[in-house]
Amino acid sequence: MAAQCCCRKAPGAEAAPARPPPEPPPALDVASASSAQLFRLRHLQLGLELRPEARELAGCLVLELCALRPAPRALVLDTHPALRLHSAAFRRAPAAAAAEQPCAFAFAAPGPGPASPPPLPTFPEAPGAEPSCCPLAFRVDPFTDYGSSLTVTLPPELQAHQPFQVILRYTSTDAPAIWWLDPELTYGSAKPFVFTQGHSVCNRSFFPCFDTPAVKCTYSAVVKAPLGVQVLMSATQSAYVEEEGVYRFRMEHPVPAYLVALVAGDLQPADIGPRSRVWAEPCLLPMATSKLSGAVEQWLSAAERLYGPYMWGRYDIVFLPPSFPIVAMENPCLTFVISSILECDEFLVIDVIHEVAHSWFGNAVTNATWEEMWLSEGLATYAQRRITTETYGAAFTCLETAFRLDALHRQMKLLGEDSPVSKLQVKLEPGVNPSHLMNLFTYEKGYCFVYYLSQLCGDPQRFDDFLRAYVEKYKFTSVVAQDLLDSFLSFFPELKEQSVDCRAGLEFERWLNATGPPLAEPDLSQGSSLTRPVEALFQLWTAAPLDQAAASASSIDISKWRTFQTALFLDRLLDGSPLPQGVVTSLSECYSALLDSMNAEIRIRWLQIVVRNDYYPDLHRVRRFLESQMSRMYTIPLYEDLCTGALKSFALEVFCQTQGRLHPNLRRTIQQILSQGLGPGAEPGAEQGGAGADAAVDTDTPALLLGDEAPSSAISLRDVNVSA
Repeated sequence: MAAQCCCRKAPGAEAAPARPPPEPPPALDVASASSAQLFRLRHLQLGLELRPEARELAGCLVLELCALRPAPRALVLDTHPALRLHSAAFRRAPAAAAAEQPCAFAFAAPGPGPASPPPLPTFPEAPGAEPSCCPLAFRVDPFTDYGSSLTVTLPPELQAHQPFQVILRYTSTDAPAIWWLDPELTYGSAKPFVFTQGHSVCNRSFFPCFDTPAVKCTYSAVVKAPLGVQVLMSATQSAYVEEEGVYRFRMEHPVPAYLVALVAGDLQPADIGPRSRVWAEPCLLPMATSKLSGAVEQWLSAAERLYGPYMWGRYDIVFLPPSFPIVAMENPCLTFVISSILECDEFLVIDVIHEVAHSWFGNAVTNATWEEMWLSEGLATYAQRRITTETYGAAFTCLETAFRLDALHRQMKLLGEDSPVSKLQVKLEPGVNPSHLMNLFTYEKGYCFVYYLSQLCGDPQRFDDFLRAYVEKYKFTSVVAQDLLDSFLSFFPELKEQSVDCRAGLEFERWLNATGPPLAEPDLSQGSSLTRPVEALFQLWTAAPLDQAAASASSIDISKWRTFQTALFLDRLLDGSPLPQGVVTSLSECYSALLDSMNAEIRIRWLQIVVRNDYYPDLHRVRRFLESQMSRMYTIPLYEDLCTGALKSFALEVFCQTQGRLHPNLRRTIQQILSQGLGPGAEPGAEQGGAGADAAVDTDTPALLLGDEAPSSAISLRDVNVSA
């Protein structure tokens, strides 16, 4: 498959350009096979053709690079077995005027016969200039189960800091990053739908890249899609060129590869603020608009007061079908949110505010390695709670924090205090998918450390000032923990003089590298007016005599509670399950009908109580819930519980009736759960070919958190499920 290079002119024959100031090399990332440390990536251009009928993406990638050392022998990129490379080519750097013009892409006309080739790039050339592209040899080698390495041989005598381009044409089929949905898997059932999900290391199957958060660059894209399909990308500029039938995008700020995102389908927009709009399928648009109109601008303005100007231009939100594998993803300019969360007002508010916070922490300033994801998630969670405090008050923020910390301690109990994944600086072993390190410690233990730093300076406003300065200093770059901590001590020299980083038992190094729970947790007493009733009701049901509990509980109207209060109460009951059968019966008599009318976040918790306690009178509610849900966040936890108890045959029956409405990836995951729950040799509802090679899709999916692939373990998806 390799092609010989036949340069007409040695690229090193011309005078070397003036050397720019040296840049620090990217942090070493064991999850990347790339040679990112040897090059500077200036810009990437994508020409993409969406082919939903074949579930195929045809692409052309133009990388604009310069070598940091003279005469590099090869360029190594991250790729994936699902991506088939057709050709590689080299092009000398264009003249300064031409460099400002993006290349165009020629798309083959559709027709009968073999599949059309990938797009061809066309470059603006100076009059009379000779063609400057030449083919390059390349090879693909195994790397890990979530990717491969692509080695492209470069022309000899390439000088350091001399700009050049590498052009790669490819097709990608059944890629972990690219989720194709048939029309019946959408709400409107009208048009095919596709979206990408790059976090953490999936985008190497979308386009060959330096798939590491340490490398950032600007990008542009030209996308051709079937007529009537709306295309969106995580870009600061977008336009539809009607005469060409293509969409054009440009991201003017540097972003890591995992934040290049695309979605296409039957999507319509509605403005919800001066710089925000929602995109959704037509039948969902009124609900999405009514839930968020005016609110997003309120949250952006609060964040700007705290951390400085919003730097991405627009903040749009697209609601995706239930097949979206996580809750939300902070793609810059275009947050992806699962539409299932629309009915859960408080969860919707928190999830979107969390993604807003990522605009500063995660997108602008990014963790340089996956071993320090807390730098993005812990800071974003802290910023999210500062925004909610400013917008909704301290009591609500403390309630939501108590709910999440409760989940953290539940996870700690399941994993054990010596679990290595409970460290903030997790050691990523070669071959381990970084997505498997994503857990509540990344968020909540990271948050507790950031909160502790804020308490050291004695004033939240002063700490806000520090974070604003930190963002200003490091925006559009990637950092390690030491950058944050050095900046903190420099901003507060009096704390440095007091050696706060070395306080016994609370050393910064211990925060980062000790296993177990947070070394200190926030004072949540300002939320006691909301958490105290929850604790009192829980104690009634678990400590008081049953008849007294039922009588007293009837006087407490939980329908007036906040969603997080009810969810916290049900989580406490889940922790205590299995409960005495009489208690479950009384709980059902008191709450079952009421809870059945509430949102899905409440219903699934009650139904898990039903399943974990083998409460047969309410099984019809479990069946009805699973028949109406297509989201992994609301199906996987119930199937896991059903298959670890005495209800395996019930689970199999429901799955056989509903599998046709599930995305193939979700269907395979549930088949794995059922197979393990039903014993060796069982293949419930397996399609011809089974999981087979396609099972690799699931191993690359960010939603497959700890325990999701092991239903027989003590840890379920519900115990660790987090948004991005």
